[in-house]
Amino acid sequence: MEVGFLGLGIMGKAIAMNLLGHGFKVIVWNRTLSKCDELAEHGASVAQTPAAVVTKCKYTFAMLSDPSAALAVVFGKDGIVEHVSGGKGYIDMSTVDAATSSKISEAITKKGGYFLEAPVSGSKKPAEDGQLVILAAGEQALYDEVLPAFNVIGKKSFYLGQVGNGAKMKLVVNMIMGSMMNAFSEGLVLAGRSGLDPSVLLDILDLGAIANPMFRTKGPTMIQGSHPPAFPLKHQQKDMRLALSLGDDTAVSMPVAAAANEAFKKARSMGLGELDFSAVYEIVKAVEPPSQIS
Repeated sequence: MEVGFLGLGIMGKAIAMNLLGHGFKVIVWNRTLSKCDELAEHGASVAQTPAAVVTKCKYTFAMLSDPSAALAVVFGKDGIVEHVSGGKGYIDMSTVDAATSSKISEAITKKGGYFLEAPVSGSKKPAEDGQLVILAAGEQALYDEVLPAFNVIGKKSFYLGQVGNGAKMKLVVNMIMGSMMNAFSEGLVLAGRSGLDPSVLLDILDLGAIANPMFRTKGPTMIQGSHPPAFPLKHQQKDMRLALSLGDDTAVSMPVAAAANEAFKKARSMGLGELDFSAVYEIVKAVEPPSQIS
């Protein structure tokens, strides 16, 4: 199967490499074309524009940073909508809001193409290992056709129905994850300031009801003050913002998520946006305890 792939950031690069490693022929494009070089060394073909990719491929996947990037690739100069035609499938794996997915879907289908949103749960390592969870919605026939690719990319694929449901589910998942990371960060700092060993706290958490892979993998590096970007903090904050907007639309009170969003915003203002989202720990740790008054 030959597929196109647009967007070679942390996630897109890992997914495209996985497809290449499993025998797919892949035509890649990235806004900064030099990011295509490593993929080309592994056998990918490089296109100069998104339009060139969709012209050559029956199926084109995209993994872009935010709603504005997703819209630009579709509607901008040399974009997808200019050259998509009957029978072509466009699969957008970006994390965006439901309104953005719906706008893209409408444009693609008006040209005779098929659209599937397919955001993923998971970060860099699961992407490299083909262990993502795929949250797809849209044209079910297209879902069935690209399932061989999804089976390489992820450990489980969910078909969630109409366009928008995949975007909403991803935002709910990432809202929970961001809120958990804030509580986890506060707990690590509280343990340390209380004279406890944070590494022992990690051992205790891992044996209890709230044991989870995020605490297990990120806790040790957080304690060391290391936050290599598996999922950049700036993207986590974007997802919190979009989830809160969804809460506004559905009249759901979300005070915990709102507080977590403010913490991520503060971390961005401190220049931590390019680090992993676990770097929110640093803003909790940065608040010095009051001096002892004798």
